[in-house]
Amino acid sequence: QVQLVESGGGLVQAGGSHRLSCAASGRTNNRNAMGWFRQAPGKEREFVAAISWSGLNKDYADSVKGRFTISRDNAKNTVYLQMNNLKPEDTAVYYCAARRDSVVARTRSGYDYWGQGTQVTVSS
Repeated sequence: QVQLVESGGGLVQAGGSHRLSCAASGRTNNRNAMGWFRQAPGKEREFVAAISWSGLNKDYADSVKGRFTISRDNAKNTVYLQMNNLKPEDTAVYYCAARRDSVVARTRSGYDYWGQGTQVTVSS
């Protein structure tokens, strides 16, 4: 089992920057690829970004490409999501996820472990 805890959510002004963190514990030596998803009120949970175990491969949703950056520090068992030029439509609960595989994935079903989520609200 892998436990995930997100942190860093909050209220941000449009155009601003913010960073989310996700700390993993438990069986984190299984070379897990990690991902970030988000869910806005009344909408489905959607893919945001993913990173392979090595950190060499990254994938982004078109809506955040060029504004968000995913990274990881395996020594700290932590994954980050740097969000720049935030827009009101980025407002959502952001979830961290891990999969029992080292390569990236975009689908929710591709992930085996989930955090509780952290709220990000972007004001206009």
